[in-house]
Amino acid sequence: MLTVRNLSKVFPPDNQVLSQISFQVDAGEFIAVIGSSGSGKTTLLRCISHQEKWTSGQLIYNSNDITKPGPWDRFKLGKDFAYLEEKPFLNRNKSAVKNVLMGRVYQAPLRMVTGLSSRNEKIDSMDFLEKVGLLDKGEKKVGQLSGGEQQRVAIAKALILGPKVLVADEPVSGLDPKSTEYILQDLKSLCKDRNMTVIATLHKVELAERFATRIWGVSEGRIVLDIPARPLTLNEKMLVFGQI
Repeated sequence: MLTVRNLSKVFPPDNQVLSQISFQVDAGEFIAVIGSSGSGKTTLLRCISHQEKWTSGQLIYNSNDITKPGPWDRFKLGKDFAYLEEKPFLNRNKSAVKNVLMGRVYQAPLRMVTGLSSRNEKIDSMDFLEKVGLLDKGEKKVGQLSGGEQQRVAIAKALILGPKVLVADEPVSGLDPKSTEYILQDLKSLCKDRNMTVIATLHKVELAERFATRIWGVSEGRIVLDIPARPLTLNEKMLVFGQI
């Protein structure tokens, strides 16, 4: 499904953040990315989802080389890849339903400006809110929702175009344990039920061990650990995080 070969990223003048990263990802995997602050995790996710240009390397998606995507490739990437930032943009003064609809970038310009939407579009939006357990909060303003509920609105917004790959940077950072559990279970279910691939950075190793199907450990711009998800050994944790 997704193959990366020798991905490197250098920020000018000579700050190499990622170095010669290679991997293959299959549909339905939930990959947790762990590592210390500054290890290159976020940059890796931004490069995979084409939020950042690569310095060198190759990206193969469904047998097509999209390392340097043309206009059609960019359109496909916009539909097949969704990127969820650590603090995703949501309009706090609009309802959850309208925020989810904002994920549909193909809406007519007038609708984007006025916020008007058709009945069918609202039903679609409610369907995606239901998938993340927020059907009863659809008409509430986002600013009235809890942090965990806002993050679930952001996930629904990312999903409304039907992406095949969801790349999420710290999707549960700063959330309480109950919200964390709910969101990670949502992501796990998406992989199982919709054959979606999720690649997410997680700040706690135990979360990666519990919810993911595969764990990448990133250190100094390289993937130094790539294993099926399970409790990590002390040596594996030291390989990723150094002295612990």
